[in-house]
Amino acid sequence: MSEISAAREQIALLAKSMFDRGLTHGSSGNISLRLSDGTLLVTPTGSSMGTLDPARISHISEAGDLLSGDNPTKEIPLHTAFYETRQKTGAVVHLHSCHSVALSLCPDIDPDNVLPPLTAYGIMQLGKVKLLPFFVPGDPAMGDAVRGLAGKRTAVLLANHGPVVAGKDLEAAVYAMEELEATARLALLLRGVAATSLNPEQISRVVKRFDVEWTE
Repeated sequence: MSEISAAREQIALLAKSMFDRGLTHGSSGNISLRLSDGTLLVTPTGSSMGTLDPARISHISEAGDLLSGDNPTKEIPLHTAFYETRQKTGAVVHLHSCHSVALSLCPDIDPDNVLPPLTAYGIMQLGKVKLLPFFVPGDPAMGDAVRGLAGKRTAVLLANHGPVVAGKDLEAAVYAMEELEATARLALLLRGVAATSLNPEQISRVVKRFDVEWTE
């Protein structure tokens, strides 16, 4: 099987897994994956992650021209911003997952680090997650906001919209996205409770042990 065929199959498989477990719904969310030649595979506009046809997944050039498949998601600028600013990015996942969106609506979250330090894995897989303001879906300004972070974040949360996670490959991006949603759910479950979060010394140990990008 060729690289592009195998990658299309992997996108469809992992997209369906997330859809079946309620991490995305309807035609929401999108995935991109960078091939070895620098071109991108992207889920098509208006498609459901639960029923993707691998052959119809969009293949676009580095310049953004459609090479094969259906027309790509309108959120392309959001994806390409991560590839441009984080050279090791191999895939990007964007969802409208319920708990992450709910957390973005809470007025008292830290916009520089929206996830409380509840577990080591949340820190290991995501680092600090930046809250970005609301943008109309498809607005190229979303990409500009990501570029403004200068490659210092692997994950962001779009206010009133949903999370975006970049990873070294598709599996890494999906697993990190699942961790983000799980941590957001924990944060909401524990609101109003004096929960015991990791303290600064514990956070520092995790960051050093797993070489986490823990930007200021």
